[in-house]
Amino acid sequence: MRKKGHGWPYLHHDRICERGRPGEPYLLIETTSIVDTFAEAFRLRFARLIVTAHDDYWLDAALRAACGYGTSVIGCDAEIGVERRLTPDDSPDGRPGAAVLAFGFSGDGVGKAVANRAAQCLLTCPTVSLFDGLPEAGDRSPLGGHIRFFGDGFEKSKLLDGRRFWRVPVMDGEFLVEETIGIGKGVGGGNFIIQGRSLDAALDAARRAVAAIAAVAGTIAPFPGGVVRSGSKVGSRYEGLRASTNDAFCPGLVGRVETGLVSDVACALEIVIDGIDEDAVARAMVAGIRAAVGTEIPAISAGNYGGKLGKFHFHLRQLLTAS
Repeated sequence: MRKKGHGWPYLHHDRICERGRPGEPYLLIETTSIVDTFAEAFRLRFARLIVTAHDDYWLDAALRAACGYGTSVIGCDAEIGVERRLTPDDSPDGRPGAAVLAFGFSGDGVGKAVANRAAQCLLTCPTVSLFDGLPEAGDRSPLGGHIRFFGDGFEKSKLLDGRRFWRVPVMDGEFLVEETIGIGKGVGGGNFIIQGRSLDAALDAARRAVAAIAAVAGTIAPFPGGVVRSGSKVGSRYEGLRASTNDAFCPGLVGRVETGLVSDVACALEIVIDGIDEDAVARAMVAGIRAAVGTEIPAISAGNYGGKLGKFHFHLRQLLTAS
């Protein structure tokens, strides 16, 4: 069993060293060691929704509802979050708007999740309209084509610039929704694990990381506040469970399991990233890691399953030295 704190370096800025175990290189950024490991990610399908509303208050209400219970495809119908806010110039109808990304294992699955959330959370929210954010995608799923039936025969079809919309009568006027939604091929499960000497240090680092990721186009961090405290591993000793606690990064289990934590770590938090492609996930990981480093963050690692879960491997050291 590898004991906590064995052989970790404290060297110069962005420097590779070979101290500790022979052949174990580490990258140091400021005072934070970047473990020479990789994050393992996998293929997901995704949709991009463009949500607009009368003002920021109702836009925020719509986004909170539509993105609720959307953290992990282990148990949710989709991993979903706000990609970015839109200026009135970028918005399709000149109103406050936002781009939302939703990820799922299959095109059908993410299409159904988006249609259900649109019907339950966006149709119901005052003043909201809904547009497709992937109009060029060849793979498409019904959206307004399902929701229009709520109009009970009073709904109307409208063609704008070759794109078909439905105008569904509601009590504040009408709900404008695009007939179909485009489905793209994305990447899910990019991640890194922040190790802090205290809970406050880890939380502060996580918030810095999530803020940096939010500025990277084409990505979301779908967990609460962008952060996962219950990092998981594949499988469980309990029959029927697909995932269980990542014991290697639980401070309370040091001494009982082979730990992935360095010395004097009180808290570990994981940041999970989904993106529209490999490059987007890589850029978000780099931005998040560099924002998270600090004197009270002795190490940053990542979660993987030996390469058996997903075909996308993001090696931390390679990403950071190339950036």
